[in-house]
Amino acid sequence: MTKGTPYRESFVYVISMGTSKSPRNRATNDLDLKKWREYEDLITDSLWVINERDRSGAHSNHYHGNFIPQIPNQLIRRFSRAGDVVLDGFLGSGTTLIETQRLGRNGLGIELSSEIAIMAEDLIRSERTPDSETEQKIIVGDSRDTDLLPQIFDFCTSVGEAGASLILLHPPYDDIIRFSENMADLSNMGTTPAFIQAFGDVVENLEKSLNPSGHLALVIGDKYSKSEWIPLGFYLMAETLKRAPHLKLKSTIVKNMAGNRAKLNQERLWRYRSLSGGFYVFKHEYIFLFGKSR
Repeated sequence: MTKGTPYRESFVYVISMGTSKSPRNRATNDLDLKKWREYEDLITDSLWVINERDRSGAHSNHYHGNFIPQIPNQLIRRFSRAGDVVLDGFLGSGTTLIETQRLGRNGLGIELSSEIAIMAEDLIRSERTPDSETEQKIIVGDSRDTDLLPQIFDFCTSVGEAGASLILLHPPYDDIIRFSENMADLSNMGTTPAFIQAFGDVVENLEKSLNPSGHLALVIGDKYSKSEWIPLGFYLMAETLKRAPHLKLKSTIVKNMAGNRAKLNQERLWRYRSLSGGFYVFKHEYIFLFGKSR
């Protein structure tokens, strides 16, 4: 177990829908580039303007902190193949595993809260596709805990893979929202340097499960504190490169923040606050994409 990490028992929820174990080549994705004109919905620019979240099926916006489903959808399709393993280190309400199930990938999510994990399991089960040859699994635990690595590799082996092709990390934005009373929760680290350190522990731990040609995506926004803009995105990007030297930064994506719950129907109030306080209202967050060097 990671030094200094509070102990918590790990539980496992398995949503099994068959297993795909046939060997496959290690191309990055399943796109047929002879038909590249047919992929008009795949974004290839570094500016993502998505004005409405996908609310189809099990996707919902009731969990404060989940990210829009289009983010994992875009990344999974670009940086994994059918049957690959996609690992989410901050699962939350299960958005990533709903998408892995829809897209024919094997999904593994780690969630600190057993209550949130149960909610995620229910949502994922409601999206069950009977003929899908994939497996979706939730581990309740701390993503910094090195004791989770054997469980991650066991899952990969069970579906015929050596490791994860894609890791998605959408951590708390420091202490903007306190998600629990658990002191292992990254939203309870107390200071921004401690938050950065804790996130680095997650990267250093989970990166070990990434395939040699795998990718890691970090979704993060910045914050204000005492009239100062705190560039969390760039802090965590730098921490990722420091903790995982085999990863190289491939892209920095800026995504608009549409329908932010904290600002919903308060545009005029936030405009006044901006004018009176001498700051600019947050309208974006980052997606940092890393790839393993070959």
